[in-house]
This record gives sequence, C-alpha cells and structure tokens, in this order.
Amino acid sequence: MKQGVCFFVLLLIAGAAVAGAQKYEPLAASVQAAMHSAVSDRRPPASSFRNSIEAVNWLEEMSGRLARRMPNQESRLEFLRTVHYEATRAGLDPQLVLGLIQVESGFKKYAVSSAGARGYMQVMPFWVKLVGGKQDNLFHLRMNLRYGCTILKHYLDIEKGDLFRALGRYNGSLGRAEYPDAVRAAWEKQWHYTPKPDFKPK
Repeated sequence: MKQGVCFFVLLLIAGAAVAGAQKYEPLAASVQAAMHSAVSDRRPPASSFRNSIEAVNWLEEMSGRLARRMPNQESRLEFLRTVHYEATRAGLDPQLVLGLIQVESGFKKYAVSSAGARGYMQVMPFWVKLVGGKQDNLFHLRMNLRYGCTILKHYLDIEKGDLFRALGRYNGSLGRAEYPDAVRAAWEKQWHYTPKPDFKPK
C-alpha cells in the first residue's frame, strides 16, 4: 500500500513538471519583428525534403510509428509533412519536434492545458498578441506548429543553443530537469531516425 502511494505521488510530481507553459516575457522590438515575420502565414513549398526518396523513406517510417496515435492515414501524413516542413523551416530537427509534441499533447490537436496552452505544441495564446495576428488559430495544424517551432527556436537562440535550458523555457520550468529529460527521452527512444543511404544505381 505504502509503495503504491509513493508511486502515485511520483506520478503527480512528474505530471506537474511536464504540464507547464511558456511564460510571457517582453521582447525587444527587433526580436518581436523577426518572430512576427517567422509566424506569418505564408504558403509552404511543395516539400521540405531534399528529394522524393528521402520523403518516402521518412514518411513511411514515421507513419508506422505514429499509426496507433493517429489511425487516419491521410491526416497522419498531412501532420508529418507539416512537422517536417515547419521544423526544417525553423532550423530544428523534426525528430526533436515529434518528441516535444508527444510530451506536450500526446498528439492531440485540440489539447488545452490547465494554463490555457493550446494544440499539438501547447502554445500559449499570449504569443498571438505578441507576434502574430488576431485571426491566428492555434488549433490550426500548420499555425500551431509554426508558432511552436518559432518559439522553441527563439528560446534556443536566447540560450545560445543549450537545448536543456531552451526546453525548460518552453515548458515554463527553467532549471528543472523533468521536462527536458522527458522530451529528450521521447526524441531518442521513440523518434530517433537514421536516414537510409541514397540509392545509387551502377
């Protein structure tokens, strides 16, 4: 009984650590302008992959891993293409972004946290007022991922590439290990990907 209670308490502590949110911080005008430009809703190109072989390999592998959480294949492939594009556009590893989404929302499009964070990447609504436009819908697939990737890249820039601290800022738990460790574990254990070598005919 005592062991069961201890385990339940540990689960509550871990849950509280993960269920954080970005904190409002004033931005320099130049940073605000740059982030506004980054989240502006421009039409994406046809693909963010180097070639069709890379696209097929990555989408096939990631689709298989995500199928249990997103049973609809069409929605799953649209989601994965958008993750790859928005992560690449922001200069992030798509595998890291998938790990973050797993921890933040469990791949639930309409997830809302107790703090009010929204969507796949659990973006706080104050970002819309700060760097976006009032018409921006954080439950829209590409909009949510664009905001989330832009915010994470902003925090990485602030922390000079220190992922541990950047993830802490993203979750509003700077200096604590639970959230960065959870994202890294999801990234490395569930979403690690080694590209297949390009086929070169003789």
